[in-house]
Amino acid sequence: MQLATTDAESSPSSAPKPKSSGFRADIQGLRALAVGIVLLYHLWPNRFVGGFIGVDVFFVISGFLITSHLIKSPPKNWRDVTSFWARRIRRLLPASLLVLFVVGVSTFLVAPQSIWVDTGRQIFSAALYVVNWDFAISSVDYLATDNAPSPVQHFWSLSVEEQFYFVWPVVIGLAFLIGAKLKRPKQIVGFTIVGIFVASLIFSVWYTIVQSAMAYFVTPTRMWELATGGLVAVFVIYLHPKRLPFSSLIGWVGLAGIVAGTFLIRADMPFPGYIALVPVVSTALVILADSRGRFSVLPLLSLRPAQFLGDISYSVYLWHWPLIVLVPYLSEKLGTTENLGRLDKAVIILFSILVAWASTTWVENRFRKTTLLKSPKRTFGFAIVAMALVSALGLSQMWVSDKIVEQNQDKLEIAMSDPDSCLGAASLLPSAKDNPKCDEMDSLMMEPAAAKNDKSKAYADGCWASEPYTDRPECTYGDGEKQVALVGNSHAGHWLPTLERLADKNDWTITTFLASNCSISTLPQDLGNPEGVKGCQDYSDWVVDRTTSGGFDAVITSERQSTPLDGKSWEETEKEAPEGHREILQSWVDAKLDVVVVRDTPYPGGEDIQVPDCVAKHEDELEKCSGTPESWHWMDPLAESAKKIDSKNMSVIYPEDWFCPDGRCEPVIGGVITYFDTAHITATYAKTLAPQFDDRLRRTGLDTFD
Repeated sequence: MQLATTDAESSPSSAPKPKSSGFRADIQGLRALAVGIVLLYHLWPNRFVGGFIGVDVFFVISGFLITSHLIKSPPKNWRDVTSFWARRIRRLLPASLLVLFVVGVSTFLVAPQSIWVDTGRQIFSAALYVVNWDFAISSVDYLATDNAPSPVQHFWSLSVEEQFYFVWPVVIGLAFLIGAKLKRPKQIVGFTIVGIFVASLIFSVWYTIVQSAMAYFVTPTRMWELATGGLVAVFVIYLHPKRLPFSSLIGWVGLAGIVAGTFLIRADMPFPGYIALVPVVSTALVILADSRGRFSVLPLLSLRPAQFLGDISYSVYLWHWPLIVLVPYLSEKLGTTENLGRLDKAVIILFSILVAWASTTWVENRFRKTTLLKSPKRTFGFAIVAMALVSALGLSQMWVSDKIVEQNQDKLEIAMSDPDSCLGAASLLPSAKDNPKCDEMDSLMMEPAAAKNDKSKAYADGCWASEPYTDRPECTYGDGEKQVALVGNSHAGHWLPTLERLADKNDWTITTFLASNCSISTLPQDLGNPEGVKGCQDYSDWVVDRTTSGGFDAVITSERQSTPLDGKSWEETEKEAPEGHREILQSWVDAKLDVVVVRDTPYPGGEDIQVPDCVAKHEDELEKCSGTPESWHWMDPLAESAKKIDSKNMSVIYPEDWFCPDGRCEPVIGGVITYFDTAHITATYAKTLAPQFDDRLRRTGLDTFD
């Protein structure tokens, strides 16, 4: 969050000042309110459910202050634009890059290596102020939704604002240039900002409907919020309102809107979209009111604690989130609880304020006023060097993790090539009891960082149909005579490494029909938008047609019900979803295909276990990452439907005992981590399951698998 002021507003105090000074205590109080509700939301998300709207409050404030500055001193040439950029750099980069540097070093020291790659990449993109696009892409990656929180996740809003600061002086400068030629500078500036506001708002509403996860982070959906602040600046500066009617009431209405949004807006609502109008309009009302009467909001927002927090709000925002994410890792290393208790949260609040005050005093203010960076050239030189150093830190984190993964993969390949190996599921075979090598498999053979990226070839080969499911890739593996279709969502895809090992042995050619997050069903899923819902249904129809008329001998299928049915609760979904698979299964049976349904694997995500991260933190106490078959159980409408169809052409395989030997679901079996996230099998463990899977297939009695 950009909480910076323009140069004219950089000398706040705890008491209201006259308007002519350029400082507004109400805005400083708004900053305090915004960072306060963000901080409380991050610590108590179930109580301050809409506290994330503090980001939107900051957007409006920034839009107002920066536009006010640019209108009063419009850039006339590139020198003016570069001078503006230089002031932003001196104000914002030193503190933010310091936080990124500290996060990078701290991640090495206290965080599990399983998050190093992601954190390093995000530090790199945050240093370049494009991390919002990184998070936007990750947000629509089905497999990334359960990733551990990033210690630099809050930098997405900083990136949005920096991108705004980069283009806004050019936009305003061009508007003034065109306006001067047309002899209507004020009107052209106003129309320009209105046009950006309208276009961005329309796009935000539409994109939030069709792609809500990505819409939260991308810049075009947020520009209208910053432009709202710009419109307020145009109104205040050009129309010169002495005082709005009922200004005190307007201020209180705006303040009430922000507070109400903190408790009533929820994360599962389509946001930003039209719902963001609540915090945006509310903030605009408080700024517009600018009232100083006895009953205005100014006395409340001008209280000394509010002014103090407003002064250091930028640094509070920068420091609080890394503390929330990294302190549990440190606590775990020290042998205390990894969950934040009330005392931990109170300490984080106090420490955030303390380190923010120090950062404001000795970093922000020092760099903003230093004569060493007085010229734009020196400022840009400093920015390039500092950003390069922090980016290098992020890249080094990725490189170290990649080297660990590479070396570990070589070790695993050697172990798998040994016919007497007890690696992974081989340790569950009856022959393992008499194999002395199995006694050596107590230690962890797979690094957690390697496990997080140990996925089937379907990912690297681009075999997935993704929302809106108009692209329908097919991938083939093996060149055998028997044609086998692997059908389903990601929980079918994670069996591909198993089937690949069997393809040559059993004379198969495997063709994949895999969709991310979309179950092959006749009933619509709740995928968050109409295009996705319809696309998934159309894809299901196409898969059935393609597999029943494409010369296939057999279908192996598996699903995870990752979202409820469209318009249904989870309870209703569990009852009704099997019917959505019945017709499809029957179509395969009627087409004389051999059909094998693999019951969904036990689900560690049910207990919020991100397996590689958990193993990295508890390598000596793996029982903390395990569970029971009952606690790791999840509905499987596909398997339920298959059990009710009486056909000699169909069989159901139950894999539970491969993951829960001796009645306990394990995160590590035979030295191999079993899942690469909260639900998907690592490719290595899947490969080691080939003998057991082959045996189950042969016992089905189906001709294709004899």
